[in-house]
Amino acid sequence: MSPIYKDKLKINLLLDRSGIGIAAALDVSNKIQELLTVKKEINMVFAAAPSQNELLNRLVSNQDIDWSRVNAFHMDEYIGLNMEDPQSFGYYLKERIFGAVNFKSVHYINGRAKDLEVECHRYARLLSNFPIDIACLGIGENGHLAFNDPHTADFKDGKAVKIVTLDADCKMQQVNDGCFPDMASVPERAITVTIPTLLSSLYMFCVVPGKTKAKAVKKTLFSEITEEWPSTILRNKEHAILYLDAKSGGGIKINTNNAFEPDPI
Repeated sequence: MSPIYKDKLKINLLLDRSGIGIAAALDVSNKIQELLTVKKEINMVFAAAPSQNELLNRLVSNQDIDWSRVNAFHMDEYIGLNMEDPQSFGYYLKERIFGAVNFKSVHYINGRAKDLEVECHRYARLLSNFPIDIACLGIGENGHLAFNDPHTADFKDGKAVKIVTLDADCKMQQVNDGCFPDMASVPERAITVTIPTLLSSLYMFCVVPGKTKAKAVKKTLFSEITEEWPSTILRNKEHAILYLDAKSGGGIKINTNNAFEPDPI
């Protein structure tokens, strides 16, 4: 089957979560190795969410990647949590990949910084000094990219990193994912890399498994490109791939012209 696109976004529809992890990890690994043939080192930014588990597990087990030439960043962090807190994104990534392979450097967002605006500026400077080559990300149930929920998403954001409040749908997703026992336990605010910063990545690999993401996937592919569904902006991005399983892709079908079209969920 020839590649399928929605605008500029390439779609890879697979059977299950395992298939997504295998396919995305292979593509990411190949891209890392390709870039390292022409660059001394590269920079990667990672999302922290259960949707990324299979991808990260596969990457960590890949012995062909020279992680010592890779600088690592993450996309967002709750305000008020220590990195040692198992619910923090820094902890998740340290356990899953940052502490499991030999990166050249790892740069964490400090959600407990005394001055949060200073912390945003610090991380923005780092990303300016280490422009993103590869982004490994997901899509939220409300279409968010990182913690750019619909009410704070800005496709022309003047900031590279900013403080945001989380909307109710975003907080409920954290509960649905098993990260918090209830909505009241989810922090109200976070620091996030903004959408223009994410889109500055040379290559984007977006892994989105599961039935709870079916509506967001359908909106991503077929809604107007607007901040009301932030993930729709991926359709404007060159060198971006969206990986779906049968559950997250339940709202789409392939027609006789080998193109995607909506299918009722």
